[in-house]
Amino acid sequence: MLLEIRKLLQDRGRVSLMDLSLHFGRDTDAMRGMVAHWVGKGVVRQIDPEACACAGCGKCAAALGAEVYEWIGPAPKDRPA
Repeated sequence: MLLEIRKLLQDRGRVSLMDLSLHFGRDTDAMRGMVAHWVGKGVVRQIDPEACACAGCGKCAAALGAEVYEWIGPAPKDRPA
């Protein structure tokens, strides 16, 4: 599942913890632990939800207290950076 999480983050760029939880059908604590693996590797970081809302205002993610993660590692080898 760690590789699937990595691919989703690479494909989307930014993903909330809730989206990860819903996508993989796991509780948020389990997903947080799996994302922590990639954070520890230095290819994912948690970002301020106010900086990344869907419409750019940041109000919806911030109001929900969302945890948002962003892929910062290298681009996948099968596509250009």
